[in-house]
Amino acid sequence: MDWQGQLERAEARYADGEARLRAEGGSDEDPRQRQLTRLGNAAWAAGLCSLMLGHDPSEWLHRAAARYRDSWPDAPPGSWGRPIGAMKSLLLAGDSDGATEAARWALDAGAAEAESPIGRYAAALAFLVLGKWDDARVHADHLRTHENFPTDVADAIAYVAAEDGLGYTEAVESVLESFETRDEYLEDVPVADTVLVLQALAGRRGLSIDLSSPLLPG
Repeated sequence: MDWQGQLERAEARYADGEARLRAEGGSDEDPRQRQLTRLGNAAWAAGLCSLMLGHDPSEWLHRAAARYRDSWPDAPPGSWGRPIGAMKSLLLAGDSDGATEAARWALDAGAAEAESPIGRYAAALAFLVLGKWDDARVHADHLRTHENFPTDVADAIAYVAAEDGLGYTEAVESVLESFETRDEYLEDVPVADTVLVLQALAGRRGLSIDLSSPLLPG
């Protein structure tokens, strides 16, 4: 994979998005919030490429989190991908305080009461970030029974919450395999980002494991 080329393309998409946002002048809320989300996605991609290159990804990941947050006020109801993206970005940037703030944002916005699985996923991640293990496990158990959510991701969350090392190992290896066998990735950047986030959260419980894959940093 030409990670430098991927990084440059992500940077170009971000610069183009900024130019479009300035040109629109913020007069139309719907295109603005969508453009901000696209900026978040481009910055997220640049952060992942930086990570794969062995560079410090924090500047791009902080940009991603900020753009996701900026997009929230005008976003349609149930746009839980924005706080999820912010939490993931800040976790991978190593910004514990920022991730905590994003987790509280998700919960204050009602993620724990959401009917959709993506909302409950936001809640489960938020509770893990905050170290509220019992609450995280409740939402993970809810996701385990939902046919439209990956069971292995829900399992990994539940096992981190329960501090179950064996269960976590099996679950996160399954999540990695699912990434290795897929054909499409966000922003066409082939990185097992969910695995990286799970590993960051598992590390707080002493559960992270050694994993090797072309979709993970070396």
